[in-house]
Amino acid sequence: MVTTGSATTLEGIKLLALLPAAERQALATRCSWRRYAAGERVLDRDSGSREVLFVAAGRVRVVNYAASGREVAYAVIEAGSHVGELSAIDGEPRSASVEALDDCLVAALPSGPFHQLLLAQPVLAIELLKNLARIIRRNDERIAELSVLGAMPRVYRELLRLARPCAGGAVIAPLPTQESLAAHVGTTRETVARALGQLAKANIARRQGRELLIRDLPLLEALSEAEA
Repeated sequence: MVTTGSATTLEGIKLLALLPAAERQALATRCSWRRYAAGERVLDRDSGSREVLFVAAGRVRVVNYAASGREVAYAVIEAGSHVGELSAIDGEPRSASVEALDDCLVAALPSGPFHQLLLAQPVLAIELLKNLARIIRRNDERIAELSVLGAMPRVYRELLRLARPCAGGAVIAPLPTQESLAAHVGTTRETVARALGQLAKANIARRQGRELLIRDLPLLEALSEAEA
């Protein structure tokens, strides 16, 4: 990790989009700007840091590890988004680790200035609450799926979440690695490989390089409904 010496722009951060440009520029000077290489640890679970992190470039992922070493992936945070707000708000230790997926540029804002920002800009506080509500809803959905769905249908559900409409059906681009998909749905890489193989065999989906073209969305949705 390299800490840069000069302020960089927060122009692309979605949470801060409603701030006047001058206020974003002033906020940037209060951040510590850090670069991480792909695969490098950005935050450690249970660490004492209380900063909120704005991802200015690259992507990071939020993960936990079981005692066995098995990875549990929570989310991929794209450039323009933020992470770490829970500890910045409540002062408790980090609940998960954050790792760089790409070479990243991250702006770390201490919790004090972050609290001041939310108090001075209620509209940002509302946007933050909306984002937290989306996270809670998504996690509730995943918990329900773990309770009632088998591993293969959970893979299909995750593919449906990632799919974007295109000519001829839908596409996932880029298609995450099998290890990443397995970590997101609580299964193994072998199960993900078997699920993708069955979709190809049934002509429901076809891989093209790093993309997955889904030809029959209704059938994929039907497969995702099978209960354990």
